[in-house]
Amino acid sequence: MELGISLFGDIHVDPLTGKMQSAEQRLKELMEEIRLADEVGLDIFGIGEHHREEYAVSSPEIVLAAASTITKNIKLSSSVTVLSSSDPVKLYQNFAMVDLLSGGRAELMAGRGSFTESFPLFGYNLHDYNALFEEKLNLLLKINSEQQITWKGQFRAPLADQKIFPRAVNDNLTVWIAAGGTPESVIRAGRLGLPLVFAIVAGTPLQRFQSLYELYKETYQQYGHDRSRFRVGMFSHALFGEDAKVVSEYYYPLYAAQMDRIGRTRGWFPFQRQQYDFGRSREGAMFVGGAEEIIDKILYAHELFGITRFSAHMDVGAPSHSHLMKSIELYGTKIAPEVRKALS
Repeated sequence: MELGISLFGDIHVDPLTGKMQSAEQRLKELMEEIRLADEVGLDIFGIGEHHREEYAVSSPEIVLAAASTITKNIKLSSSVTVLSSSDPVKLYQNFAMVDLLSGGRAELMAGRGSFTESFPLFGYNLHDYNALFEEKLNLLLKINSEQQITWKGQFRAPLADQKIFPRAVNDNLTVWIAAGGTPESVIRAGRLGLPLVFAIVAGTPLQRFQSLYELYKETYQQYGHDRSRFRVGMFSHALFGEDAKVVSEYYYPLYAAQMDRIGRTRGWFPFQRQQYDFGRSREGAMFVGGAEEIIDKILYAHELFGITRFSAHMDVGAPSHSHLMKSIELYGTKIAPEVRKALS
């Protein structure tokens, strides 16, 4: 099983003054965090795309290109790219360049996005939410498999015998699909034979997703795809510390504040401590605590779902840079080795 981290570049908000950290400072911290993830032997680093003031990263491929020059082994992925409001031609070119810069370590994770700011920002209508994703995914996959493209769709200018360069190291990029839990997304990924990652976050019970993992496996097999290439992942909020109680008490107010900031724009009820505590339990989808309990919980998720990749998303609510560095260090030096040992 591959083990990695994901970050969104959450910007720290001072709880006393409300003053926000600068995006410049957060990006500098991100580079140090990525370098450390590579040095401690983690398998994947993912960075998300957002167009809100709480986040420092609007273009994952720019961060990944910078990361390619300071890392040696770690895979570099978006987490996620909002495909519906992106141009597949430019997207392929950008990630092909990251792939070339990194020696073939780039991946692209495509999703529809849980935030919608990019749609009006780039001139798209939210009424076309599903149709945009379907069309653009089909074009991206066509570009990924063919050097010369003839194509016509509803939302983009047609392509007539157009060659698209540069090409990725092995011509094809690895394209993952990110799903929030809709059966339609699961069936699409299985039908196309694309690797799939589920975002299982906050206080969600882990077993709620068991039927969706089974649906993906069944659909993948039904369409006759190569079982040796089967890959399925899990993305969950996480933070690790030497002392489980200390790290969980530190993280709760930061996490709850971020959930409430987002929730106010979506009509959510205020985030409750019992949601957090359940999320941290064996059956909940939060991986916050000390090394031993996290090892057991990752192995439990593997037993439940048969995942081939686990991504710990570490910066919801912007824990301090020092806490993130410690979390990454523990993950690479204590947690990952024990998980790998158990699975071997």
